[in-house]
Amino acid sequence: LGSHLREESARLRRLRRFYEKVQALHQDPEASVDNPLLAFSLIKRLCSDWPNIIHSGEATRNAQALHASLREVEEELPGAEDLHGAAQALMRLQDVYALDVKALANGIFQGPGAGHLPLYNPSRRVSLSADDCFHVGKVAYDRGDYYHSIMWLEEAVSLFRLSYGSWNPEGQSSLEDALDHLAFSYFMAGNISHALSLSREFLHYDPRNQRVTRNVAKYEKLLEMGMGSGVSRGCHGPPPPLSPLAPYALLGLLSSQPVPERRLHLSCSYETRSSPYLLLQPAKKEMVQIQPYVALYHDFISDTEAETIKGLAGPWLQRSVVASGEKQQKAEYRISKSAWLKDTADPVVRALDRRIAAVTGLDLRPPYAEYLQVVNYGLGGHYEPHFDHATSRKSPLYRMKSGNRIATVMIYLSAVEAGGSTVFIYANFSVPVVKNAALFWWNLRRNGDGDGDTLHAGCPVLAGDKWVANKWIHEHGQEFRRPCGTNPRD
Repeated sequence: LGSHLREESARLRRLRRFYEKVQALHQDPEASVDNPLLAFSLIKRLCSDWPNIIHSGEATRNAQALHASLREVEEELPGAEDLHGAAQALMRLQDVYALDVKALANGIFQGPGAGHLPLYNPSRRVSLSADDCFHVGKVAYDRGDYYHSIMWLEEAVSLFRLSYGSWNPEGQSSLEDALDHLAFSYFMAGNISHALSLSREFLHYDPRNQRVTRNVAKYEKLLEMGMGSGVSRGCHGPPPPLSPLAPYALLGLLSSQPVPERRLHLSCSYETRSSPYLLLQPAKKEMVQIQPYVALYHDFISDTEAETIKGLAGPWLQRSVVASGEKQQKAEYRISKSAWLKDTADPVVRALDRRIAAVTGLDLRPPYAEYLQVVNYGLGGHYEPHFDHATSRKSPLYRMKSGNRIATVMIYLSAVEAGGSTVFIYANFSVPVVKNAALFWWNLRRNGDGDGDTLHAGCPVLAGDKWVANKWIHEHGQEFRRPCGTNPRD
């Protein structure tokens, strides 16, 4: 009986520690959504730590109710793919915004240079554990990305050393695991000397490990042959291919700042376009850029309408796809979920179509425009540089038999705390997320050619949850609404 009571007491203590950790994540109800470190920690605890507790040896007795409860909600909990994606999202934020890994693990979103202010100041700082850092590094390690695995595993080793000897029942990794993976990462990066040093440290804790013992002998032999000084390839190995967004990341965190000579041509105005629909409530238009033509319409949609559209799209959200030749497929350069809403889905969607038609002066009747696409960019969600219009006649866009996409209307359905700006690459300006505003631009020139200056990107969401609604309008049906110019090159 005494043994049974001790086991039950240990199980309850373990559950209580897990409960306290999860409860700590929810001290601020909105923080778990906004802070990417909180989001990663919560996903990891629900995907990895919680099943580890439920299925542990200490909880085998009298745990049928716990197992049954887990099975009931297991499908709704984050899975391995979600945890893997969250780790990749942290590395994407690290790259695009040049975040320091050690600072990030301590909850500080510090950009390049110690003298700069943090790019994002959460209301409550959240630090990553050694096991958290190990998991991020392991994701990079498993895909052969030793540049990132070294940085994250270094931090994991550092944190494990500080807490070595203390019992962490929820964690699945250890100092030995981190040293083992870090040593091989350095070996693959060409720094055999450091791989040897880490492997020897591993054997200090686990001297009977034959595999690592063989590795030590191999590293020593390679060094005797004059190989693996680490000088030629650097301690972190070769960096991965630079994200196309990286050069524009800081621009994406700032408001649009046109050069002085262009400001003279920009203005704000109330517009009716002689439309009866806009007479009582003119559109609040801000000219953002002349070339390419980009305008921002403030207060284009109400809070209630935005929430209605998000609610309608929510159950239908799926991983976004992109055009690839004649097909559509998922791609790492677009990380988001999207759904399509017909104008018959709800009176709000129908009213929004009428408002877009009034503001743009374009014909949105089928098949001249596509359905409303609602997109959600969550943890690290982004869309690398792309054109909205088709650049090939084989594009799926031409299946509508209504020509290319002549214009884009993108409506911001939510606010974000940091990141998420729309950056126009060649034109070298950005538009931050403005809740309830609509961004409009022409994709095609008047002669029907694509406008190369409209190459744009959605910067990764650094903090928050970004929702947008896209309306793509096609060129057929607009012949008398946007006629050709007198200059064939216009």
